[in-house]
Amino acid sequence: MIQTKRVYEPVARTDGPRFLVERLWPRGIRNESLSMAGWLKDAAPSDALRRWFQHDPAKWKEFQKRYRAELDAKPEAWRPLLEAARQGKVTLLFSARDVQHNNALVLKDYLEDQ
Repeated sequence: MIQTKRVYEPVARTDGPRFLVERLWPRGIRNESLSMAGWLKDAAPSDALRRWFQHDPAKWKEFQKRYRAELDAKPEAWRPLLEAARQGKVTLLFSARDVQHNNALVLKDYLEDQ
């Protein structure tokens, strides 16, 4: 099972291994406060795609398409997440305020399709 969670939410025992899936370190967060198994910045959208999207809901469908294409091109970036998810629950951490339009949701769906 794969779940998503904002980095600003408290750690829960039910999270399983937690992976930060952002290219940039989240503002105001100290590394030790995340209790994470890893920071997989290469599994995050490219800087160019992130800047183009800017969490604009009108660009959501196109963002998903472009991000999935980036993921297709670099399986080594997301494969550790898939392996961890096969062992049990995994939490993908994201920093966006928008909980309905963010890269962690796309990555979660992508991994579940694999």
